[in-house]
Amino acid sequence: MPIAHPFDDDKLREECGVFGVVGLKDAANFVALGLHALQHRGQEAGGIVCHHPEHGFNNARRFGYVRDNFTKESLMSTLPGPLAIGHVRYSTAGSKGQTAIRDVQPFFGEFSMGGAAIAHNGNITNADSLRRELIERGSIFQSSSDSECIIHLMARSLQRTIPERMEDALRRVEGAFSVVAMTRTKLIGVRDPLGVRPLVLGKLAEGWVLSSETCALDIIGAEFIREIKPGEMVVITAENGVESHFPFRPQPSKFCIFEHVYFSRPDSSYGGRSVYETRRQIGVELARENPVDADLVCAVPDSGTPAAIGYSQESGIPFAMGIVRNQYMGRTFIEPTEQIRNMGVRLKLNVNRALIEGKRVILVDDSVVRGTTSRKIKEMILDAGAKEVHFRIASPPTAWPCFYGVDTPEREKLLAATMNEDQMAEHLAVDSLKFISLDGLYRAVGEPEGRNKKCPQYCDACFSGEYPVRPADMIAKGFELKAAE
Repeated sequence: MPIAHPFDDDKLREECGVFGVVGLKDAANFVALGLHALQHRGQEAGGIVCHHPEHGFNNARRFGYVRDNFTKESLMSTLPGPLAIGHVRYSTAGSKGQTAIRDVQPFFGEFSMGGAAIAHNGNITNADSLRRELIERGSIFQSSSDSECIIHLMARSLQRTIPERMEDALRRVEGAFSVVAMTRTKLIGVRDPLGVRPLVLGKLAEGWVLSSETCALDIIGAEFIREIKPGEMVVITAENGVESHFPFRPQPSKFCIFEHVYFSRPDSSYGGRSVYETRRQIGVELARENPVDADLVCAVPDSGTPAAIGYSQESGIPFAMGIVRNQYMGRTFIEPTEQIRNMGVRLKLNVNRALIEGKRVILVDDSVVRGTTSRKIKEMILDAGAKEVHFRIASPPTAWPCFYGVDTPEREKLLAATMNEDQMAEHLAVDSLKFISLDGLYRAVGEPEGRNKKCPQYCDACFSGEYPVRPADMIAKGFELKAAE
């Protein structure tokens, strides 16, 4: 199993990515390529389930990178057929180092009308209560994943077909879900009514593709057709193409705004807008809201780069590669012993000393979560001879945990949950620290009037504490929601 990088706990992490193909020979090969493009969404493990008319269902689940497992001919030859789905996983903090192979998706179930497999991106906020109910009624769980609840709910449904059973099951589920599933002949895609997590549809020759992001369509040469709409279910066959309907009660969309800030690859797009352009515009808004006299704008690579470019363009302060990333660090370097931890982020990042020395430097990063990495980067910049260090953050303060499919530290471990902006600047010992405002972020993602306070256009709970779906399981464990204003 890959060993977590010793400083990866200072970023929010997406839990998974999903990909599916129908109507193409050796569909699993295309799924493997798609999962490779979605590797940033989950590096712990991956899995593929396929179906062949003669050989039936087959699956492979492995720990580690897609490139280290699903590029081997010896493995891929065991996954034949024109229909396949896949999943890449990043576990939550509580199960790091304890994940069993049985937790790796896609999950498979055999029903009276045939088998079905399911891959889920998101998080079910009432999974604990559903799990207790299902176990009391005789269900036997094989994994610790909330996603397995969907399979058991499908098994208990009285509906006639697997898509109908899936609809029935998902009506019981609360939270966020983008699901890619398959039967013997059908590829199925579903987004929750709020559309919190992404899912897109593509076309390749006579086949169809479902993916978490458009960048994974590009890697196989598929044409982007459209996004799956919030609350939509598509059932796709090679013979009949795409059939669409809306099984859930319509609700205002609440797409995760952090997909724009950090999670998605910059070469993906949502709502007809490139993620890169949105991040560049975040930098523009950040420069307008929080100017400062300086000599250089530098990104904390790689996720801070587009915003740093936008900040530079708007402010007129030159952009420079003041920090260089070691591209070959990976997540399997060496055990993160205390000695290695003390080496700090130098394992991953190095300062371009000749450029930095004697300069007033603006560092642009995508977020501050715990603040540990920010302090180490600041120390590196000062050690290289910088006169001043000013942090500009391309998201509002992350003060609340996410319960919709993102690995977030407990609230008390989030720096912004216990400190205001000035206190954080003092804690990090920087010359200044400024975040983009929530309205500024909304303007950057294409809402010129900013955030609609009565009905926010996105899910921004990690910034605002306003959860569009009540996190029932966490409340039962003692989590306190933000008091009404």
